[in-house]
Amino acid sequence: MKVAVFSTKPYDREFLEAANVNHGHELVFLEGRLNLEHSILAKDFPAVCTFVNDELNAKTLNLIAENGTRLIALRCAGFNQVDLKTAKELGLTVVRVPAYSPYAVAEHTITLILSLNRKIHRAYNRVREGNFALEGLLGFDLHGRTVGIVGTGKIGMITAHILKGFGCKLLGYDLYPNSECQEMGMQYVSLPELLAASDIISLHCPLTRDSYHLINNETIDHMKHGVMLINTSRGALVDTNAVIRGLKSGKIGYLALDVYEQESDLFFEDLSNEVIQDDVFQRLQTFPNVLITAHQAFFTENALRNIAETTLTNISDFAQGRNCANVVTI
Repeated sequence: MKVAVFSTKPYDREFLEAANVNHGHELVFLEGRLNLEHSILAKDFPAVCTFVNDELNAKTLNLIAENGTRLIALRCAGFNQVDLKTAKELGLTVVRVPAYSPYAVAEHTITLILSLNRKIHRAYNRVREGNFALEGLLGFDLHGRTVGIVGTGKIGMITAHILKGFGCKLLGYDLYPNSECQEMGMQYVSLPELLAASDIISLHCPLTRDSYHLINNETIDHMKHGVMLINTSRGALVDTNAVIRGLKSGKIGYLALDVYEQESDLFFEDLSNEVIQDDVFQRLQTFPNVLITAHQAFFTENALRNIAETTLTNISDFAQGRNCANVVTI
């Protein structure tokens, strides 16, 4: 099958080409994102392969459908970037990678917690400059701390398993409680209760209409003073302006983000020689208690290999008329 692969980086090409040896699709790699402006590039491609920051809104979907596209193969778990209603109306099939390596994201979450707490990012820079003073680097024991996990699917569950090993008390919030989390001692509570009782809050829920700006001025008011907030899920779960106010007041004592609600113009690109125009993001960068990584939580060899294989299997299933377990429906 002829596939236009958008938002391509060298590592995408490496793993997709390796996996394609067993599938034999014609892959055409394109660096740009699929959006309204670039939709013409999908002309005569029955399938497009896209990533998290491609813009698959109604206008884009209409154009690619008119030009012959029938399949949208997402090489990610989330599908909030796709107008599923329009896709269904146009007869477009949407497939995704529901689970590539939950361990990768969970382990990155723990990395952010430890780095923020023990201020590893600041200590590293100090030592390189010959500054061996410890003032300002004081941390706390994770043992005995209360951690609230918002969203207890596979990633949230694995994060909880790791934190249990540190001796943390686990609270969970999810519309569908996970029995394995309950067996390890997690207590499910309401969201306000979780926010009020947690020393550390980690977000692992999908982005939906209901979860958009889940962290906002009101929910921040429920939190402990000096709370640590971690987001490795989706950027728009967090109202960034509200979080900045929380940082300035001291209500949020630590913040780590691997995702950002306006990341599509920043992440996955080298902008080191440019002036970044996003003033809100630049404001975040000024806080000494903020740690930001550029959507790299998923970025392990294991995950990229699984993403490539599942993506190409999804395409093969569609091309050969087989049922695909990873079709996204409304």
